[in-house]
Amino acid sequence: MRVGPRVDHARFDALDPAIDALKTRISALADDAARLPAQTQLKRYSPADQVIARAELAGPERRLARRHAGVDVRGDGSSEPYVGRVRRKPLQTPAGEDVFSSLRRALRVK
Repeated sequence: MRVGPRVDHARFDALDPAIDALKTRISALADDAARLPAQTQLKRYSPADQVIARAELAGPERRLARRHAGVDVRGDGSSEPYVGRVRRKPLQTPAGEDVFSSLRRALRVK
């Protein structure tokens, strides 16, 4: 889990406890996610364009994990699930399904 410059690591034995812990942390962060627009000399970034926290899951291998997925928390409080590490592919979240259910579904398919 990365929040700003701070990174925390946690290890879990199974997928379900890892996603449950991820859900608890992300829910707390999304509630406090109010950001102002950021501006550089060339471009202005809206809160929806800013990633304030990123939580990643990798495994089950201890080194060089083959499966990577996670959730980005945006500056407007929204969350977006993705799969992949370097080339992140956003996951579609169908109506009636939350971010964590779509993440759980994507990781179980592979």
